[in-house]
Amino acid sequence: MKLLHKRQKRYEIDMTTGALIPKILQFSLPLMLTGILQLLYNAADVIVVGNFAGHTALAAVSSTGSLINLLVNVFMGLSVGASVVMAQAYGAADVQRMRKAEHTAMTLALLMGIGVGALGFLLARPMLEWMDSPPDVIDGAALYVRIYFLGMPANMLYTFGAAVLRAVGDTKRPLYYLTISGLVNVALNLLLVIVFRMSVAGVAIATVASQAVSMVLVLLCLFRSHGVTRLELKECRIDRVSALAMVRVGLPAGLQGSLFSISNVLIQSSVNSFGSLVVAGNGVASNIEGFVYTAMNAQHQACMTFAGQNYGAGKYDRVKKTLWCCLGIVAVVGLGLGLLVRAFGAPLMGLYNRDAEVIAYGGIRMGIILPTYFFCGMMDVMVGQLRGIGYSILPMIVSLTGACGLRIVWIMTVFAANPTLETLYLSYPVSWAVTFAIHMICYLAVARKRLRTGEAAG
Repeated sequence: MKLLHKRQKRYEIDMTTGALIPKILQFSLPLMLTGILQLLYNAADVIVVGNFAGHTALAAVSSTGSLINLLVNVFMGLSVGASVVMAQAYGAADVQRMRKAEHTAMTLALLMGIGVGALGFLLARPMLEWMDSPPDVIDGAALYVRIYFLGMPANMLYTFGAAVLRAVGDTKRPLYYLTISGLVNVALNLLLVIVFRMSVAGVAIATVASQAVSMVLVLLCLFRSHGVTRLELKECRIDRVSALAMVRVGLPAGLQGSLFSISNVLIQSSVNSFGSLVVAGNGVASNIEGFVYTAMNAQHQACMTFAGQNYGAGKYDRVKKTLWCCLGIVAVVGLGLGLLVRAFGAPLMGLYNRDAEVIAYGGIRMGIILPTYFFCGMMDVMVGQLRGIGYSILPMIVSLTGACGLRIVWIMTVFAANPTLETLYLSYPVSWAVTFAIHMICYLAVARKRLRTGEAAG
């Protein structure tokens, strides 16, 4: 690691030595704050449009998440693969492999950003029609999705650039960059929606502009780096070995995310059948729940990166200890924050929209999801552990069977027999708990053998 500059080094974390819990918290807390800030800025979109453009515009913006995720997740999953490959190379002190992986990742990010952007722009309205978006919502939703996907190259480049930094333990600078870009997002929201009355279009333009700012900041960071993460345009090409390693880990992760989104699209379609007030309430509650999820997801990222570095360094005992530390932390965070947010659910939803019916419908969702959300966090930590040591197909199969498949079956059977919002939302905690249990069984039966023998990931 002789290439590492002292100034660069202070942002990085050696995950292969020292006490685990302090280092996991050092890694995950900035990541947690980054996610929460990002959600605060996304919440600003919903709050501004909900208070100054009405519940129809609110429903238009808030109903697009599952569709966007459906189209984006398969490609964003490759950033997971990139992070694992780079973390393992960094843990093994293999500078050449690390740099090839970084330049491959950033090249893929640009190409995928252009391709996904074009795909999302063209498929926006047909997909929303397939989801049975309410007639008073679909025009605004289609406009939002089209503008959003115009910014996809910037979104991809930032995501992969942040993955490069996370692979070496740097979660602080992405937090700084997101703070700046988020302030731009809020300022543009207020200007375009309140002053220029651009409604849904204003919110979408503000989002794309803020993504462009975060992209510029992370690229400047990588270009100016004096260490192993330095990005050089002349080295930007696709290295076949690195790309295949990323695809092997990242493609199953991306497919899992997209197929998960199919179940969420089906749930969103079921929600849409109750009308725009329910859609708005569901969107507001989902937005608030995202703060709890992103706090838990930081432990998923921590588990995956710590497992990756220690696996690359051949320290298999630390890989196993990482899992139990992250499971404990995510259970405390998920249950504590879930109950806290649930207690203040009504006033929090009132910030988004003052309509009593919207708040009431959102409360139905929050009452079921938040007290059980920690199961989702524990499920994700198991996935992070398995991916960190090179397994990706196994957690994909388990997740799709236990969560995605179970939700689809639930909608077609239990919900069909009793079509209420409560029955619909119960599909979430049931699927999380079942999938976590299956992941744990698979880990104990399969992955621990790899950690005992030190087999190469395959």
